[in-house]
Amino acid sequence: MRREKYRCIVCGRVFPQGQGIIIKYQDMLLSFHSSKCASKFLRILLETTPYSDLGKHIKRIHEDLVEQLKMLDKKRAKKI
Repeated sequence: MRREKYRCIVCGRVFPQGQGIIIKYQDMLLSFHSSKCASKFLRILLETTPYSDLGKHIKRIHEDLVEQLKMLDKKRAKKI
């Protein structure tokens, strides 16, 4: 059984399938060998993309995630 190998698009390190972070986006394959490389890519993406293109999407996702955390906190709260 041969495992597929990927190359990190940030640092160039080669890593086997099952490790790292692989994101398939439309016809692209974004492969990162570590969360540090993935966060570096995200930071570059956010710094170079105009707010008018990404801002509304980031705001909506942020609001959704904050709401999910609030609901999770309510579920975890001790019931007396």
